[in-house]
Formats: sequence, C-alpha cells, structure tokens
Amino acid sequence: MIKRVAEQLPDADEVISTLREFLKMESASGILLVAAAILAMVVNNSPLSGFYERLLNMPVEIRIGAVHIDKPLLLWINDGLMAIFFFLVGLEIKREVLEGELSNPAQVALPAFGAVGGMAVPALVYVALNRGDSLALNGWAIPAATDIAFALGVLSLLGKQVPAALKVFLLTLAILDDLGAILIIALFYSGDLSLASLAVAALALVVLFTLNRRGVVSIVPYVLIGVVLWAAVLKSGVHATLAGVVLALFIPLRVSPESAHSPLRRMEHELHPSVAFVILPVFAFANGGVDLSGTSMDMLLHPIPLGIALGLFLGKQLGVFGFAWLAIKLGLAQLPKGVTFVQVYAVAVLCGIGFTMSLFIASLAFEHARHSFVVDERIGILAGSLISALTGYLILRASLRDSNQTTR
Repeated sequence: MIKRVAEQLPDADEVISTLREFLKMESASGILLVAAAILAMVVNNSPLSGFYERLLNMPVEIRIGAVHIDKPLLLWINDGLMAIFFFLVGLEIKREVLEGELSNPAQVALPAFGAVGGMAVPALVYVALNRGDSLALNGWAIPAATDIAFALGVLSLLGKQVPAALKVFLLTLAILDDLGAILIIALFYSGDLSLASLAVAALALVVLFTLNRRGVVSIVPYVLIGVVLWAAVLKSGVHATLAGVVLALFIPLRVSPESAHSPLRRMEHELHPSVAFVILPVFAFANGGVDLSGTSMDMLLHPIPLGIALGLFLGKQLGVFGFAWLAIKLGLAQLPKGVTFVQVYAVAVLCGIGFTMSLFIASLAFEHARHSFVVDERIGILAGSLISALTGYLILRASLRDSNQTTR
C-alpha cells in the first residue's frame, strides 16, 4: 500500500519542473499576491489572529552610532521592502522614457489621457460619497491606483489572442498611473518635514548625480548612497519609498566600455523576480489580513469601503475609457491598430484592479486612524479589485472571441 502511494507521488524533478513553469507565467505574480492576501485573511480570522497581530507589531530596531531606526515589522515592510518595489518601478519608468513606449509621443497620447481620467474620476467618486467627513477624505487617492502586475496578469490569461497593441496600451497606461501615484504620495502623504534630514538627502542626491555624470557604472556605490538616501528620507517626513524612485533615476542606462551590460537593465532584470515573488506577496500578507468578524451589510455599504469599491470598479472604467474615447473623437489621439473600442473598454475595467497600490496608499492615508474606524477600508479594495478583474476578463474574452469569428 505504502509503495503504491509512493509510486503515485511526483518525483522531485517533476515538482521543480512544474514550479519553474509556474514562475514563467506572466500571471504567476498575481496568483501569489491573491494567495498571500487570502492566507492573511484566513490567519487573521482564525485562532492565529493574535499571532498575526503580534508578528506585524513586533519591534525591529537598527542603531548605527547616532542613527536610530525603530519601527514595527509592518512599517519595515511598508517603508523598507516597498522602497525596493518603487525602485524597480523607477527603473522601469526611466527605461520606458528613454527608449521604450514612453519615448514615442504618438503612442503615449491615448494612455496618457486614459491615465488622467483613471486617476481623477475614481477620486471624485470617493469624495462624492465621503464629503463632510474630513478623516475619511484622507483616502481619496486609494481608488486612483492601478495594480500593474494584476492587470497584466489577467490580460495574460487570454494568451496570444490579445493584440500586442492592447498590451502596450495597458502597460503604458499602468506606468503613467504608477507615476501619478508616486506624485500623489510625495505631495499628499508626507508628514512634518525635518530640514536636517532633508539636507542629508540633498547631499546624497548630489553624490548620486556626480557618480552618474562621471560615468560610474558600478552598482555598489549607487546602492550604498541609496541606503543613506533612504534613511534620510525616512527621517525627513517624506515617505521613504520615494527614495527608491529617486535613486532609480540616477542608475545609468548606457552600456559601459568594460561591460556589455547596462547597469539599469541588469538591476531591473535581477530585482524583478525578488519583487514579484517575494516582496509583493509579503506586502500582501502583511496588509491583506482583513478582519471579517462582525462584518455586516451596513459595514460593506459604509461610505469608505463603498467609495473605494465604486471608485475602482465604476470610476476607473468611466475615467479611463471616457477620457480615451474623448481624446480619439477630438483628434488628440488614435485608436491603436487592430484594437476595438470594446477592447479598450475591457482594459479600462481591468484598470480597476487596485490591490497592491491601493493597499499601500490606504496604509498611508489611515496609518494612524485604522483602529478608530468601525469599518476596514481594505474590504472596499478587495471587492472593487475582484469585481473589476472578473468583469474585465469576461468582456475582453467575449470581444476577442467575436473578433476571431469575424476574421474567419
């Protein structure tokens, strides 16, 4: 009996091969994010909830001489690990601006209009439902964000039948959306400023600029100065993740005479797996543990989660598609070749998948007020993102099926 069962179990090589195939999937990162968020909810709604809370609130301290950083584990994840995520986003934005999709004004026009509408309309939907509540209004930017990994992951589920131009449209729109989210965090979610720390950060920027202008292509000095920059920004009152974006702007894209590899491309290539399969799932686990005990319909219909859910699902599709449609009708942009308006609408719906970025902005908006709420804003993020993912997928699948039948 034992021998028969053992013979039916896959061997180690088969398991490793299956794992490798999974990690090659474009949607693998999104699947891991969902799994991490579900695991967090299961743990936080089980007898292990106390362990989950103690884990996230566990103090972690680093002291080097007079420099002292003491934060709970949750904030090390949100301020530290997510700085690496934003560093990768910064690398992608710089590369796209210099030689990618963002370097071609003709291709940028349509997604740029969509990105503006996709940030403005969801915010207006949220504000309309929460007007008069000054504390709730802090979360106005939560539904303005798009999770690029999830949106592209859902798109990839439909395989090669998705037009390449549609993927480029979504990718460019999502990058511009990320850039908008970075500006929002810098302008609206920074605290009291420390001039001394800002001075240290400014000095670090001068050093990074000098390294770049002198043609230094070794990654080590950039990383070392980047750590100093992160610590200074963390202490300055500006959100620490912005240090990752700023550092990325100084990483050279050009290929050095001594090496055939671009420093920026190499770092982007090496960081992507760690961010996609470690950092983002850890973030989702740390921030996705919604406590469902006592959840009622009144709680779900509270203006905060309802505003977020409607902002993501209705606001995103109205903003992205409405602004894109208007830009085309006014002659300010063109519909990509081989792409229909229905497919653009489906992508607009997929942009309502906020998840990672929305959770991150929510952690900033309600950082000091979450325990005083009778509702959990993360319910709205999960609901709006899930409905957007399913609806966008179904619309796009139907559109692609109709297109294939028409061309036969």
